[in-house]
Amino acid sequence: MSDLKTAVNFRELAPAQLAPYIQHTRIETGLTRDDMIAHAKETVEHGFNAAMVPGSWVSLVAAELAGTGIEIASALDFPTVGVTTSAGKAFEAEQLVKAGPTQLDIGVQVGWLKSGMHDEFREDIAGVVRAAGVPVKVMLELPLLTDAEKELAVQLSLEAGVAYLKNASSGQIETANPTSIRYLVDRAPEGVLVKASGSIKHYEQALGLLEAGAVLLGTSAGLSIISNSSDENTASY
Repeated sequence: MSDLKTAVNFRELAPAQLAPYIQHTRIETGLTRDDMIAHAKETVEHGFNAAMVPGSWVSLVAAELAGTGIEIASALDFPTVGVTTSAGKAFEAEQLVKAGPTQLDIGVQVGWLKSGMHDEFREDIAGVVRAAGVPVKVMLELPLLTDAEKELAVQLSLEAGVAYLKNASSGQIETANPTSIRYLVDRAPEGVLVKASGSIKHYEQALGLLEAGAVLLGTSAGLSIISNSSDENTASY
């Protein structure tokens, strides 16, 4: 992913040229086999960075994407964040990567952080990093944290070995914005990147997040963004 961090004037790119920065997301209840095959085909057709899909569909999507060079991403402890045990999360990560995902997004234990359980918060993340063996993106839920807690969450996540910092898990927590992205970019050391997530629905919004320093955008509105069209009915991931 290092090639995505090179200096780019995003304003010079046509909307369709933003596709390599978008993780094409389809995570919702009731998805069918046909839905996931269509999602995989869209990801390839438009050249998105990755197909972000539920763990239950990773094997199918991995088979569809074999040989395309498209990344496969999935999420743990999501969309309900912070309810899985640390051992359960690590075990799921270990098992899931065998099915093909090349990266994982994970929720964090906000309640543990707020309870002063800093070692437990760090180890919850580190256990997944060790078990997965693929880049892990940590969804920090910044709007739920005080300023001091934000600093601590970033610090503990970096100590745990994450590859990416994310502002939030979905639009239910935060609409991705340049302020949150710059906050994370300013604190990310060399080798750690930033992904934006949360109600990213429009081309201009996507440009602003990339210009703020995000190298990836997680959104279910990728097709609207790369066509520079408006679709208010897209999901909020």
